[in-house]
Amino acid sequence: MRIMGLDYGEKTIGVAMSDPLGLTAQGIEVIRRIGKAKEKAELDRLIREYEVDEIVLGYPKNMNGTLGERAKLTETFAQELQAAYELPVRLWDERLSTVGAQRALLEADLSRAKRKKVIDKMAAVFILQGYLNSK
Repeated sequence: MRIMGLDYGEKTIGVAMSDPLGLTAQGIEVIRRIGKAKEKAELDRLIREYEVDEIVLGYPKNMNGTLGERAKLTETFAQELQAAYELPVRLWDERLSTVGAQRALLEADLSRAKRKKVIDKMAAVFILQGYLNSK
C-alpha cells in the first residue's frame, strides 16, 4: 500500500511517496504548475507507477488554526483529486512543514539555489511523514 503526499502550492506541487509498508516518506519530484492538463498527466503517471492507494494533501491552515484563501483552493484541489482518482484524499495540517524542510536543507548545507529546487518536495515529505507517524 503506497500513500502519496502532496504539497500543493501556487507554482509547484511537491510530491512524496511512502515505502510499500507505509513507514517512511521519500521525496519524488516537483511538478511545475503550468497547466491543469500537464499536472494531471504527471499525477496520473505517478499514481499508476507507484500504485497509490491513498493521497495525503497538505492543508495550509493559518498559525491560529483559521482557514484562508489557500486552504479553500486546497479543498477544491482535494475534491478534484477525489473525483479524478476515486482514492481517499486526506487533508493534513501542513503548518511549519516548509519551515521544517528549510531547516533540514540548511543542516544539509545545500546552497540557496539547490534548496529552492527541492523545498516543495521536502515539504511534501514532512507532510507525508507526519501523517504516517500518526498512524
